[in-house]
Amino acid sequence: MPDKERLEEHILSQAAENTLSNQLDEVEQIDVDVRTDLLKIVQGQVDEVSLTGQGLVFQKDIRVQEIKVKTDSVAVNPLNAIFGQIELNEPVNALARIVMTVADINHALSSDLIRSQSQKWDLNVDGEIVNFNLQEIQVSLPDSDKIEFRGKVLLNELGNSRLLDFTARLKPFTHSQPFLLESFNCHQGDGLSVNLMAALMQKVKEMLQLPYFEWQNMLLSIKDMKVQADNIIMLVKAHVKQIPSTDSMLSPQ
Repeated sequence: MPDKERLEEHILSQAAENTLSNQLDEVEQIDVDVRTDLLKIVQGQVDEVSLTGQGLVFQKDIRVQEIKVKTDSVAVNPLNAIFGQIELNEPVNALARIVMTVADINHALSSDLIRSQSQKWDLNVDGEIVNFNLQEIQVSLPDSDKIEFRGKVLLNELGNSRLLDFTARLKPFTHSQPFLLESFNCHQGDGLSVNLMAALMQKVKEMLQLPYFEWQNMLLSIKDMKVQADNIIMLVKAHVKQIPSTDSMLSPQ
C-alpha cells in the first residue's frame, strides 16, 4: 500500500527533522526525507536518508550556509527509528555537499571547538625538535581558484620562543588535482631557516595528501572543492560509524 508507506516515511522524516532541529543551536530550514516501509523499520532497515538544510548552527560558532546529504541503505535501531532518532547498527556511507561563507569559516576558526582540535606540530630539524603552535588563522578568497590563509604561529626553536606572522596561498582540491601550495611567506621576525622551511613544507605536504580525516565517529574525505566570490563549496564523502550527538561534540578528542 504505497499511501500507507508514504505516510510512514512522512512520520519518520518529520520526527527526524524535529530531533535534529532540537540538537542545533540555530536552523533556518531543514528537511529530512526517509525512504523505507513498516516491515523494513521493524527489521531495522532504511533504504535511504537525505537531508537538506540552510543556516545550520551547532556548537554556537559553527555555521553551514547550505548542506545536502544523501546516504546509502542504513541499518538502524528500529525502536529509536520510530521516534526519529537515528542510531546506527552498522556504519553507513554518505555524500554531502556543503557550502560555507568566508565569514562563517573565519568565525568557526576562532571558535573554542576548532581551537581545541588544533594540535601543535613537532618538527625534527637536524636532530632538534622545533614546535609550531598555531595562535590564530583567517581565510580569504583572492580570486576564483585561490584560498589564502593568514595567521600567527608561536615558534619554539632551541629553547627560544617567537611569534611569526605568515601568509599561505593554495589552489583548492578538485577531483582532478590535489591541494597545491603556491606560496608561503613570513612577515615578522627573522623568518625561517632553509632546513626549518623544508621540514615545514614536508609536514604541510603530508597533511594535504591525507586520504581522509577523522572527526567524532566519522571518516571524512574531500572529493571536490569549488571557490566562489564569497564561499567555498565542498563535496565530502563520509563513512559514519555513529551519528554524533550534541553531547559527544562537546567531549575532548
